[in-house]
Amino acid sequence: MFERMSDLAIRRSRLVLVVAALAVALMGVMGAGAFDKLLGGGFDDPSSDSTRAAAVVDEKFGGGTNLVLLVRPSDGRADAPAARASGSALVADLRKEKRLGNVVSYWETNSPDLLSGDGREAMVLANVRGDTTQQRENARAVLDTYGGTYEGGLTVRAGGGAAVGADLSQQVVDDLILAEAIAVPLTLVLLLFVFGSVVAALLPLAIAVIAIIGSFAQLYLLGSVTEVADTATNLTTALGLGLGIDYALLMVSRFREQLAAGAGVDEAVRRTVHTAGRTVAFSAATVAAALAALLVFPQYFLRSFGFAGVGVVAIAALSTLFVMPALLKVLGHRVNSGRLPWALPKGADSRGPLWGRLARTVMRRPALTALPVLAVLLLAASPLLGITFGTPDERVLPEDAQSRQVAQVLRDDFGGSQDSALDIAIEQPVAQGPLAAYAGRLAALGGVERVETSAGTHTRGRSAPAGPADPALGRPDAQRVRVVSTLTPKSDAAQELVAQVRSVTPPPGTDPLVGGTDAVLVDAKSSIADRLPLAVALVVLTTFVLLFLFTGSVVQPLRALLLNLVSLGATLGVMTWIFQDGALSSVLGFTPQPMEVAMTVLMFCIAFGLSMDYEVFVTSRIKELHDQGADDESAVVDGLGHTGRIVSAAAFLLAVSFFAFGTAQLSFMQMFGLGSGLAVLLDALAVRGVLVPAAMRLLGRTAWYAPGFLRRFHARHGLSEGGPEPLAAPGAAGASRAAAEHTTKV
Repeated sequence: MFERMSDLAIRRSRLVLVVAALAVALMGVMGAGAFDKLLGGGFDDPSSDSTRAAAVVDEKFGGGTNLVLLVRPSDGRADAPAARASGSALVADLRKEKRLGNVVSYWETNSPDLLSGDGREAMVLANVRGDTTQQRENARAVLDTYGGTYEGGLTVRAGGGAAVGADLSQQVVDDLILAEAIAVPLTLVLLLFVFGSVVAALLPLAIAVIAIIGSFAQLYLLGSVTEVADTATNLTTALGLGLGIDYALLMVSRFREQLAAGAGVDEAVRRTVHTAGRTVAFSAATVAAALAALLVFPQYFLRSFGFAGVGVVAIAALSTLFVMPALLKVLGHRVNSGRLPWALPKGADSRGPLWGRLARTVMRRPALTALPVLAVLLLAASPLLGITFGTPDERVLPEDAQSRQVAQVLRDDFGGSQDSALDIAIEQPVAQGPLAAYAGRLAALGGVERVETSAGTHTRGRSAPAGPADPALGRPDAQRVRVVSTLTPKSDAAQELVAQVRSVTPPPGTDPLVGGTDAVLVDAKSSIADRLPLAVALVVLTTFVLLFLFTGSVVQPLRALLLNLVSLGATLGVMTWIFQDGALSSVLGFTPQPMEVAMTVLMFCIAFGLSMDYEVFVTSRIKELHDQGADDESAVVDGLGHTGRIVSAAAFLLAVSFFAFGTAQLSFMQMFGLGSGLAVLLDALAVRGVLVPAAMRLLGRTAWYAPGFLRRFHARHGLSEGGPEPLAAPGAAGASRAAAEHTTKV
């Protein structure tokens, strides 16, 4: 396969580039419509009770409340005659909107729960119609028309799920633009320092641009056939930029190394594809396998990241394997054009002497050097002992977001909000007596403010109705019950209330479905916890198989898995310390809250895949030298000397693309960017630089152990970085590394 790739690049290089240019143009056209295909949300399990409850409410009761308008008159109280007249006119206009349904206001119900404690603001509740995308668009249209100053001196502010979704979707786009505006130029500067040549530095960036454009095209295609979360754009662009640069960096470095060793252009292209190209292909497989584990989860937020992540990894790898060799063939020795003052002299050894010296020091004193690093990583992981989980709400938005401000007012100035109430759907007919008795049992639960039904309103702790019935909550074939509490949404107490509500004895012959924001959180955590063991098992099994194929050892995969878990634990611990405990909240400008459960799983899969990426880079070269007869210490020292510079440069460049999302205004995107970037650096520096050579020294010959039947299997089917031919003979300046550059046959 790699022979055919190299021949295509050598013989049809210009044709390959023309086809690639046309493909990029086509992908650009498709990618321009990607945002119209993407959805907000996606954190709930479609088969959960909470999702089914929402479906029943939508079908039989016109939808639950997802838009809350706070209306304040310019002077006086909201229940004054003038304010009442203006408010009633506003409500009449809202009822004419086809985008809205179930419009309810204080001025018609006179419910004290819809009036603030000081009487200055009144509440209007509504349901924004449509699916997630339509709700987002409809909410924006309603807010553009009625938000801000309205007729009669009214000031209207919007909150609720639909308003939060509209703000989130817009913030995703703003954050993406800012992050890429930072990452791309900074990455170019770093590439110039790494390569010391303008032309060589531009090549990885070209592959990254192809990967980013391709990622938007695949999002458009995926969004046309399945549900894809709008935040997938952030992942695909960060991964596309980072991996495109990583893979191209490996190819360009090997090509320049071949030229420096005296190979002709054609031969340098061929051997670059056979060596670095082979590593790119199977390194991409490790990342794709880790991301594919996200497909086991039912939430389309995670599944869309699985589809999109695998797609962008494939695009980055394919563009590197086909476009990059053609570019190298066309450029030839001009790849070194535009040399900069800090560039290595021609013929200089491209190995990283610092990495070789570090590996030698660690190998000679493994315990002394590795134990402090291990202790720091375990200390960094310690916040995981107190980790809690949640789902995104308005608090992930910046403090000046209107939907977040409205949510805070609802918590502070109103007696519980129907927007965050538990919404119970009963799909069977229920007589008024049993319904009232059920509501009384619910009202007796701790933290419940009131229970609203078609049989009456039950207030805190009272079994008999204390308020009027709401006929809109009842139908001959179904009933809807609203449980409004004083508990902080998504708190431990609020989640416990969900369990208590579900344990209350229902009316005879009924099976109530409990929904609402707190129920969605409970169900999401349960759903992810149920499928997490399968996802982890798939990641571990895939990693074990791939690393065995590279190393021929059953010990090396276990060593890699253990070290990766340590570095990932440290990363997640630091993120818990920052985002849950609020250590850097004043610096980054976010509100501390529980770790977002889906984003934490996503970050784990991405970081694990990328760590395996670098594991393949390093271990394959160590194995290659070991098979050539080098002793354990020489294989590790020379292997890290050859790959350490590339791995560290690739890690820094990839981390830049992730760290750029630290500028995001959405706190869970900040966590994703900072966590992924930190994981990459920890793995490349602490794990590859210190823990790997220490482990190799302590394991000794055991590191390469495999049972006899597996050794025979690996001899036939194993993978290595080397291609079918030896590398070009090095020139005088490269003679000292001839043995290390000789490659093995597959």
